[in-house]
Amino acid sequence: MISFNTDRFRFDLRAAAILIRGGYVLLHRVETDTFWSLPGGRVELGEEATHAVAREMREELGVASEVERLLFAVENFFENEGKPHHELGLYFAISVPDDSHIVDVNRDHIGMEDTKRLVFRWFRRRELGNVELYPAFLREALQEDFPGIKHMVQRG
Repeated sequence: MISFNTDRFRFDLRAAAILIRGGYVLLHRVETDTFWSLPGGRVELGEEATHAVAREMREELGVASEVERLLFAVENFFENEGKPHHELGLYFAISVPDDSHIVDVNRDHIGMEDTKRLVFRWFRRRELGNVELYPAFLREALQEDFPGIKHMVQRG
């Protein structure tokens, strides 16, 4: 994975999925965390970011997905476990087959990442302002239409 530490920062290249169905968007969190984020993960060295998104959806949820287009390129600066992070995130619109188990917006879906249980949940887009979602700009951005690629910088 493209992730490394320096004296001052941890750097990650992350690819994330934006899956929207009707008025809902799919978010996930580690079961023990209190905050939500978009599904996805770190890109492997030599792997295209679109392939990383599809791989993460397959590995964590057993779901086939089609990556459609890039919506956001995000420079995300935050602190985690006392260490400053610099994350470059590529956020892609994706779709899944209509008969996929994940399209049920009325229940949680459980996935795994190594030994961590992941909770996947559908949230109403118009109610994201009330969700502890990171990066924080997503609380508003995911309520809007996506006319083209946006470059975002999120600090904190």
